[in-house]
Formats: sequence, C-alpha cells, structure tokens
Amino acid sequence: MAPGIDYSPAPAPISALETPDFPTTYESVTTSVKESAPSSGVYYNPRLDPKHYLEGPLSWNPATRLRQMLARPGIVVAPGICDGISARCALEAGFSCLYQSGAATTASRLGQPDLAIATLNDFVQSAQMVCSLDPTVPVIADADTGFGGPAMIGRTITQYARAGVAGLHIEDQVQTKRCGHLLGKQVVSREEFVMRIRAAVIARDSIPGGSDFVIIGRTDSAQVLGMEEAIIRLKLAADAGADVCFIEGVKSKELLEKTVKILAPKPVLVNVISGGLTPSFTSKEAEEMGAKIIIFSLVSCVAAVHGIRAAMQSLKKTGTDFTSAQGMDPKAFFEVMGLHEVIDLDAQAGGTAFQVV
Repeated sequence: MAPGIDYSPAPAPISALETPDFPTTYESVTTSVKESAPSSGVYYNPRLDPKHYLEGPLSWNPATRLRQMLARPGIVVAPGICDGISARCALEAGFSCLYQSGAATTASRLGQPDLAIATLNDFVQSAQMVCSLDPTVPVIADADTGFGGPAMIGRTITQYARAGVAGLHIEDQVQTKRCGHLLGKQVVSREEFVMRIRAAVIARDSIPGGSDFVIIGRTDSAQVLGMEEAIIRLKLAADAGADVCFIEGVKSKELLEKTVKILAPKPVLVNVISGGLTPSFTSKEAEEMGAKIIIFSLVSCVAAVHGIRAAMQSLKKTGTDFTSAQGMDPKAFFEVMGLHEVIDLDAQAGGTAFQVV
C-alpha cells in the first residue's frame, strides 16, 4: 500500500466537473477505479443485500431499521442534533432518523470549533445518551477520520455500535481535520481512505451475531482535488464495502444529480448547512435529485445560539427571563424532556413518588 499523501488544498484548479457539462461518465470513473482498486475485488455480503430489507414491519433494531429505510422508497431526513434537548425536540417534531453532527457535538460538549478537538469518547458518550431516548429511532453519527489507524477504526465501529448508533460516516481528511464547509482542508491518499473504509467493514462484520450497522464513506476531496477525484474515491469506498456514499460540499443541483447517477445503485447522502458550500436544498428537492439521505448538520445548534443569545441579552437588559421563557414553566419544559414517560413507568411499577408533580 502506498503511503498516505496529505494533499495541499490551495490553490486547486476548478475541475471540468464543476460545471453542469462535465464530461465524466460511469465508464471513465469505473476505469479509474479499476486502475486504483486492490486485487482483493469488490466487497459483497449477501446477508446485507438491500433486497432483504424491502418487506416486513420496521425493525426495533435501529441499524436494521435504517437499512429498511434505505431500501424502501422515500428520502431519509435526519436533522442534526447537538444534545439531549435538541434530540428531544427532533423526536417531538416526528423525525424518524437523527444525525449526531460532529461539529454540533464538539460545540455542545466542549464549547469548541470543529477542528478535530473532540475525541472518540466525547462522541460515544453523546451517542449513548441520544440513542437511549428512543432506542428504535436510527441515529447516524459523525466519526470524523475514524480517530486513527485500522485498529482504532475497528474500535470506533464497535464503540458506536454498542452505544446504539445505527450507522456512521468516516472521511478522507487528515487527522487534523476541520468542518467540511471550512476552507483549507487536506485529504489523505486514495489508498489511505480505502483502508479506513475496509477496516470499518471488517470490524462491522466481526461483531458477533451479524450486525446491520451502516457504514458511510465520506469524501472531502471535491474542494481539494475536484469533483472527478471525489467520485472516484466514493466508487472505491463503495467497492470496499461502504453502504452509503457521502459527498461533502457538492455545489450544485447538476453535480448532485450526476454524482447520484454515476454511483447508482449505491445510496448517496447530501449534507446541507445554511451558508455552507452546498445550496440549501429542501428534502423534497434532494429527493428529486436522487439523494437517499439528507442531513441538516447545524440546524439545532445554530438555532440554539440564536435563541440563547437573545435570552441572555434580554436577561442582561431587563433583569428577568420572563420574556424569553415565552410562558413555558418548569413542568412544560420537563414534559418535552419525557416527564410523562417517567411518571408512567413509576406508576406501572407500583411507585407513588410522582403522583403529584
């Protein structure tokens, strides 16, 4: 295996793929993939074939349920959550899948920017809490670069799976990564990226009992090396066993549509961040373009910043939180956090502690 290469991001020439008329075809990408692919061949696990997830009721197992959602019609919409409050609000709104954003988790747990500061433990501990709120709802989690080499990536997979996460994405940035919508990114070589995906697949397939855990290959190379390289990397990731392809920073409707077409039948995930590199597609628009999953990474934490800022400024100015509370008393707040679930459980068990609250 060739050593990893940290590609400099500046200044990258604009690829022909950056225009709606880019010439890349499935055949040209396939040729490039064959030239880069290892001799071990294309991964295939008959147990995980999408045809097995087309029929029957949705599973109580979140990973199996996510596979069912991917195999069946309709786009999977996963709002980014940053903590227990945002997760509760997303569930209350009726979302059937959640996304644990790395940027949001780093901000909420550490008060730090998305610059490879959060650790595996930070992410797993957050996931354990989120996944426990409704264990049947799939949570897709950011796993950055996998937090290390193959052995560490294997540990990442098992830790996330044990936490109850349904799937995760691993990217091709260098270890000192940054948010995919910031400038100055660097990526490792194709070989390094494929090794990360292969390690994740091996770890997943080694989980006793046969895990349905979903592995998503993410590339940040579009802004560094061009869209053609990004698509080649995703095809290599798919051949190595990635269940879903995640292209970060796709800049237009035409590029997303053609990416979906070239990677078919592999599902494609698109990440929308208001003001980021990708246009603010709606979930309906993304579905019409062929995307199978759409995540809104910062929807909760950006809203939280606006709301908390306004509340703090109001408190500072007026000396009271009456306005910012908007009539929500403590009981109403706790009801959003699952108050009635706790009361019902206590009563069913014969308890009397919460007869009056």
